[in-house]
Amino acid sequence: MDALILTIIATSIPLLLAASGELIAEKSGVLNLGVEGMMLSGAVGAFGAVLWLGNPYFGIIAGAISGILMASVFSIFTINLMTNQVATGLGLTIFATGFSGLAGAPLVGKTIPYLPKIEIYLLSDIPLIGNIFFKQDLLAYISILLIILITIFLNSTKPGIVLRAVGDNHNNAHSIGYPIKKIRWLATCFGGMCAGLGGAYIPLILTPHWSEGMTSGRGWIAIALVVFASWIPWRIIVGALLFGGITIAQFVGQTRGWPIPSQILSMMPYIATIIALTMISGRFSKNKSIVPASLGKPFVDVT
Repeated sequence: MDALILTIIATSIPLLLAASGELIAEKSGVLNLGVEGMMLSGAVGAFGAVLWLGNPYFGIIAGAISGILMASVFSIFTINLMTNQVATGLGLTIFATGFSGLAGAPLVGKTIPYLPKIEIYLLSDIPLIGNIFFKQDLLAYISILLIILITIFLNSTKPGIVLRAVGDNHNNAHSIGYPIKKIRWLATCFGGMCAGLGGAYIPLILTPHWSEGMTSGRGWIAIALVVFASWIPWRIIVGALLFGGITIAQFVGQTRGWPIPSQILSMMPYIATIIALTMISGRFSKNKSIVPASLGKPFVDVT
């Protein structure tokens, strides 16, 4: 049972990281549909860095930088040039898919060392929960810390309140002197960094080899997770574990010979995403206050 729980947790960490960053971006009013592309960039950047430098911790740094670079490209177009955020995000993902495939072509067939586990002294020896919660890798600890810090940031700090104000009404926030484009740039780059870390987690922990498109749609699930969580940080943990469990269920079903076609089992995480979004869409239509009012709207400075 411990092994199954650990596998579910490991599968949910990339979703948790990417969704945390996307939440901050959306709270600022930026709808970033390029998360999948940023995760792919983080994955190939991390794999290449570890293969070149030999230390998996350099993969974390490379994954974060790769995500930030992609987010910067996205920001130039959507924030400075005010292009359509949906179209730009889709275009970025298409570009990153091709670019990561090209950059990763020489890496096919090679392997890298796993990111080591970090045991927390004494706590890791606690029966039942010690091995699950206190014997994880660095990125797993970072993902939980991010949720805690984001919750505090959004609810208890002035910069967090300003970020929310920008996402709710950028014109009002601008009228009292807040730099809308700068705030959105920082929020989007933070989201790109988290997406890059989520992508880096895949070759560093889940599959220590490179394959084209290895994120397998996790970026799209991460975007859906933000909506599933109603833009509330701690709910992302619940959603990530839920979708992580559904992802693992397809492999369990295949190994145990469930009388379900393998294609249906492979579709389960994405079917669950569609069902979840459908179930909560009615709730959003009744209570639009939970959605950042300026989400997806470009800011035009007329002063």
